[in-house]
Amino acid sequence: MINATTKKVLVAEDNAALGGVIRFNLSRAGFEVVTARNGREALDAACRDTFDLVLTDEQMPEMCGTLLCHELRKRKEYRTTPIIMLTAKGLELDVEELRKQLGVSATLPKPFSPAELVSVVEECLAVAAC
Repeated sequence: MINATTKKVLVAEDNAALGGVIRFNLSRAGFEVVTARNGREALDAACRDTFDLVLTDEQMPEMCGTLLCHELRKRKEYRTTPIIMLTAKGLELDVEELRKQLGVSATLPKPFSPAELVSVVEECLAVAAC
């Protein structure tokens, strides 16, 4: 298990209730969590600070998760940062294409359990540390 207390996670989720659940569970697991209500806010936060992992919803106002990933990958400090894509349309996404084109580490279809979320975040961070 990684030392979560030193890891900063950026969460882009437009559903306030779900964003709160994600924040609560990741904080409880020891992560420092910053939330954004859409992809544009998340990109602004990523430009102001550096995060160890980005967790983003696919469908959001102002900037979708795919575009957020594309913009993050243009930045030197985010070229290898683990990104987890949350989506209610898991079957409609081309997961392999997201991995190849945008370096998405994992996709997590909604609904998901809080334990599964924390586990996937920890796993992605552990792989990135190798």
